[in-house]
Amino acid sequence: MPQKPNLLFLMPDQLRADFLSCYGADFIQTPHIDSLADHGVLYENTRTPAPICVPARATLLTGQNPIKTGVLTNDQFLRPDLAACGIHTWPEHLCNAGYHTAAIGKMHFYPWDIHLGFQDRVISEDKRWLLIEDDYHHFLKQHGYRKLHGDEHEGYHENKGAIVNRIPWEYSWDHFVGKEACDYIRAYDKDQPFAMMVGFPGPHCPYDPNLEFLEEFDPETMPEPIPDEPVHISVLRQKHIDSNKLPWNGVDYTEFTTAQKKKVRAHYAALVKQIDHEVGTILETLRETGQLDNTIILFASDHGDHLGDRSLIGKSDFYESSIKVPLIIQHPEMPERTTCTAPVSIEDITATLLQLGGCDVPQYMDSIPLPELGLTVAKPREYVFGFLAYGSMIFDGEWKLTKYTTGDILLFNLKDDPTEQNNRINDPACQEMYHHLDTALTTEMLQSIHEAHADKRVAPHHLYNRSEFGQKDWQRTYPLPL
Repeated sequence: MPQKPNLLFLMPDQLRADFLSCYGADFIQTPHIDSLADHGVLYENTRTPAPICVPARATLLTGQNPIKTGVLTNDQFLRPDLAACGIHTWPEHLCNAGYHTAAIGKMHFYPWDIHLGFQDRVISEDKRWLLIEDDYHHFLKQHGYRKLHGDEHEGYHENKGAIVNRIPWEYSWDHFVGKEACDYIRAYDKDQPFAMMVGFPGPHCPYDPNLEFLEEFDPETMPEPIPDEPVHISVLRQKHIDSNKLPWNGVDYTEFTTAQKKKVRAHYAALVKQIDHEVGTILETLRETGQLDNTIILFASDHGDHLGDRSLIGKSDFYESSIKVPLIIQHPEMPERTTCTAPVSIEDITATLLQLGGCDVPQYMDSIPLPELGLTVAKPREYVFGFLAYGSMIFDGEWKLTKYTTGDILLFNLKDDPTEQNNRINDPACQEMYHHLDTALTTEMLQSIHEAHADKRVAPHHLYNRSEFGQKDWQRTYPLPL
């Protein structure tokens, strides 16, 4: 392999780990995604630091946790003066290291057409952003179609968002992204290596697969949803219900039967199968163009989807259905599969991309290189932290503590209780563990709040003995670079 390999980051939107056969699913076969681990690492214990689209993606771009990015909801985004703060996105770092960078598909930027270090962009944005005139919009228009809301499909409301896409597979969201990625790889003729991110809009809702993929899945063969829980999620469930009633989705999940949940799961599985098909096409294109042996491929998702677990839908909390995601890295120099069971965060993809591309990891990043790849790691990850505007989480690989602004505090031992049915927060035998995790979470949170406001320091040094500070015309630098 040449000194600098191509880097290809494949990221479906809202893909939970247990809907891939390489993570144990027996009701679906995802051979192309599974094959990525044959010469690389499959990370079994991966969580997202932010189970919402935009906060997770902001963390991936910068390598900083959501408190430091200031992106704790989908209504927030990275400040436009990042460079003035001394912060650069991973594509910017790789550009400076000699890579040509490209983003194909969904990135969820505000504004949607900015580049943030990606030199080339082919845009197919969020499946709910129907009015933006991105590349996919123009592609559809050229072929006599337009983007459709879920409720423009038969059975949308009664089937809780599970529909058959009215737009043929040839013109569908994920096929467009896969085709554009393949076209880009085939046409790539630059002397420098590429660093490309491919963002699939699926399997995010609406659950709208094409019929030729849906026919493979019977709702009755889908895994049973996790049962509803005691009262401590009642407020959380109502929040999910209220959010999904809004026009972006328009579905009322107040009543959510087992049959409806299984139908949603079958449609979701078909969306996953569609993405596996596109991954296979991308791999074949790399092989045909002679680039597969010189390309490191990273596959991960930003967060999961409840799919009816506890009668919840979507994400935005720290239950496993929402935060446990796949992470696989195929490396041509690795002769066989390695499985990593250590807890890792998808925020570590950022530092991993930089080191694989020959870049140093900036000190301001929370991201650290992933294990098992032979990269330089000063200290392995002890905890995975998660932060949203209304909750926080710490996970040590076995125990998980979550705290919400509702006042709910949940402590689960995932080794003994993988479906999180037994909240141990009031168990006398668990108080030492609770206080240990709570101390580590509070420390991380307070340090992050302090560092999130580093740009507001008046100077990088003490001013008491600085003569220039004594002058009437002294001005502070703002924002102060890290």
